[in-house]
Amino acid sequence: MKRRDFLTLASAGLAAATLLPAHAGPLDAAAFRAMRRYADLPCGRIAYVERGTGPAALFLHGAPLNGYQWRGAIERLSPLRRCIAPDFMGLGYSAPHEGQSLAPAAQLAMLVALLDKLGVQSVDIVASDSGGAVAQLFAVHHPARVRSLLLTNCDVEPDSPPAGIAPVLEMARAGTLADMTARWLDDTALARSTFGAAVYHDPATLTAETIACYVEPLVATPLRRAQYHAFHVALAPNPLAGVEASLRRSRVPVRIVWGGSDTLFARGDAQYLDSTFSRSRGIRFVPDGKLFFQEEYPEVIALEARGLWGGA
Repeated sequence: MKRRDFLTLASAGLAAATLLPAHAGPLDAAAFRAMRRYADLPCGRIAYVERGTGPAALFLHGAPLNGYQWRGAIERLSPLRRCIAPDFMGLGYSAPHEGQSLAPAAQLAMLVALLDKLGVQSVDIVASDSGGAVAQLFAVHHPARVRSLLLTNCDVEPDSPPAGIAPVLEMARAGTLADMTARWLDDTALARSTFGAAVYHDPATLTAETIACYVEPLVATPLRRAQYHAFHVALAPNPLAGVEASLRRSRVPVRIVWGGSDTLFARGDAQYLDSTFSRSRGIRFVPDGKLFFQEEYPEVIALEARGLWGGA
């Protein structure tokens, strides 16, 4: 990392520390698990974590993660927002009904039903990866309910699903993805050298505790394994096909925070979003950040969200 970039991130970390609630401990896996709640919706039993008060912020995770991805950001932002982090159907601890569609459009319907259940009318959305695709659909189909978008490395219409996940989609179609993922529970080194090296600057971020939090619910039962596969299969064909014109008309303020070392979603995808949204607040590149940099640099997410929300 260049000295200038290191100093920028270090300064961000010091500033963000002031956002931490003085009375709250760190959101480790045990604390996050204790906060987990469930909402019974027409689509199934949806898991979510909620912390903080005030206007609501909705955190949308990537695959194969769950709401735990946002623990560091939620810890810092809960003094400012009612932070809500649901688990998408087919991932995490949500339990959709057997036969329930897991396509992005169905995920959007689930989120709307969840917010209705919680009495939430509008949200600031913070999103990553496939969650970013759902966030864009949310802004298109329910613009009055979206105050702002903070988009990190995620699908865009010209790059959805990204070419790099083709092997994952093939394993999902073949029914072998869950078996491969389950191996990480018994082999932390394997998880770090494969998945971890691909999506984190420091693969050691993927601790055994974190692996268990992400993987155990995916492979817990035959139904959950099948739904894990179905989630990925439903990522194609392109769920964002045809949305560009609507995004160009969007009046939602958008800030783009992008891991500059991601090998799945290129810098050009961030630039596409910046040029498409008329109210884009520009791009911040995190030089060493890969796909799931949000876990490694939660202070950056917190500072960027605070800046966006203050001007939204």
